[in-house]
Amino acid sequence: MRQRALWVAGAWLLCAVIVWLSLTPSPPKVDIEQGDKVAHFLAYGTLAFWFCTLYRTRGTRLAYVAGFIAMGAALEFLQGWTGIREFEIADMLANALGVLAGWGTAVIRPAAGA
Repeated sequence: MRQRALWVAGAWLLCAVIVWLSLTPSPPKVDIEQGDKVAHFLAYGTLAFWFCTLYRTRGTRLAYVAGFIAMGAALEFLQGWTGIREFEIADMLANALGVLAGWGTAVIRPAAGA
């Protein structure tokens, strides 16, 4: 049970890191073409995969999927409102596609918990 609690805490820590990276004025740069889109896809894909492997029920998994897609969109709007970062629909799309890929990958593997 304690190990599961650590996995859940790690998942929420990853979520917090994504929020922080989305709103920090100087995010790390990925030095490849469209690197930020790749980073968005991988971050949100990892997040969705992690949460979807922690929970077995389809409803819970779908709730996290919807929540993470909404979170990605909300963070893009917040970036635009700060005046420091830019709002990008392509980032929202990369976030959503990452969530869907993470969910799809988790669905084909057994869940770790309840």
